[in-house]
Amino acid sequence: MKKDYMIYKLSESIKKTTTIDPELFTKFNVKRGLRNEDHSGVLVGLTNVGDVVGYERLPEGGLQAVPGKLLYRGIDVDDLVKGVEADNRYGFEETAFLLLSGYLPDREELDLFNNTLNDLCALSQDEKMNILFLRGTDIMNILARQVLVMHTFDENADDNSRENLVRQSINLIAKFPTIVAYAYHVMRHNQQYRSLHIRHPQEGMSLAENFLYMLKGKGNYTELDARTLDLALILHAEHGGGNNSTFTVRVTSSTETDTYSSISAAIGSLKGPLHGGANLKVIDMFNHLKENIKDWNSDSEITDYLMKMLNKKVYNHKGLIYGIGHAVYTISDPRAELLKEMARDLAKEKKREEEFAFLEKLEERGVEAFMNFKGNKVNKRVCANVDFYSGFVYEMIGLPQEVYTPLFAMSRIAGWCAHRIEELNFDGRRIIRPAYKNVSERQEFTPLNKR
Repeated sequence: MKKDYMIYKLSESIKKTTTIDPELFTKFNVKRGLRNEDHSGVLVGLTNVGDVVGYERLPEGGLQAVPGKLLYRGIDVDDLVKGVEADNRYGFEETAFLLLSGYLPDREELDLFNNTLNDLCALSQDEKMNILFLRGTDIMNILARQVLVMHTFDENADDNSRENLVRQSINLIAKFPTIVAYAYHVMRHNQQYRSLHIRHPQEGMSLAENFLYMLKGKGNYTELDARTLDLALILHAEHGGGNNSTFTVRVTSSTETDTYSSISAAIGSLKGPLHGGANLKVIDMFNHLKENIKDWNSDSEITDYLMKMLNKKVYNHKGLIYGIGHAVYTISDPRAELLKEMARDLAKEKKREEEFAFLEKLEERGVEAFMNFKGNKVNKRVCANVDFYSGFVYEMIGLPQEVYTPLFAMSRIAGWCAHRIEELNFDGRRIIRPAYKNVSERQEFTPLNKR
């Protein structure tokens, strides 16, 4: 009881100590969320890795919305995806090579890189035993702990030389699918008392194929499942230096900490529902709408229900349409456009075309409802983001929801490592240390016997 009372007292004090007059943020020109008044991000660094384009700055000032573009090392991700599809091959490995090196590999380099990743997929006996003893229900938490433990198994864990950073990066990219698959089976075994399946990664398989094999077993997924997952990995691999988890990598790397500490911090950031966990929100919302909207073809019924959501009258009363809107993209999210087309093909294979058509209708109605609801209170257009379709895609592939966000990490590890290497190899780098202004009143110290 005394402990509960103390927690209550401290909790009550937080009501006062965390209250800050909103006008002070304007007075001191604070960029809340590192955002400018026009909602663009505050420029805090430069990078050669990725570029996220959703608007252009006008000569006379202000922003002009443009169709979204995502560039990896200067290459349009749309061209990258279509180039891979034209050759009828898997492309995440090539994407990882591009992000790490800055250029596209030739056939010999790509084969060598693929073989290297394949060789490194398997966990050592010590690493496997460690996962078996990690308890918990959240795969992201288990993944973060396993990454920290990898420091113990690395003889050069604290070496931040270029060669060692590349070695560590390739090893992490290769092992993330195995760790996530094993962590899921261990969690399922410990929490749900199900049989424990530890399948060894297979030679000659892509990372996407191997992940599905280790998670689901041979014969329990199709080639289209694997190719769609590979596409999702390509699209989530990088998103500029300003997204929360990548910025976390840049911040922690600027202290010259080790790779495993930096990456585990990024995993913690990505775990948040406002970042990597957003697709779970979308699929939950989609399932709710399937049950509560009677006519999936009725524009008026869909719009009416979405407006009720925005007015906090139905669903979870948060006033949000999950998967609609993005910090940078305005007219379109190129990742959503590409994933949407793969989702269309997958829906045909899985006989879920009616649901896909409903999701498309929700996208159309959701954007319009949001803009009408906000009116002149919002100064930019909105569009569906990649999370709007990714959850439905994962569900059609037959993936458990527990691995949705870990899949994001499985992909983004490539971008994280590329940014870490860049941060540590820039000659003019400084530790990232922004300022916070203290606005509290001064207090006099009172001796303990007089309080």
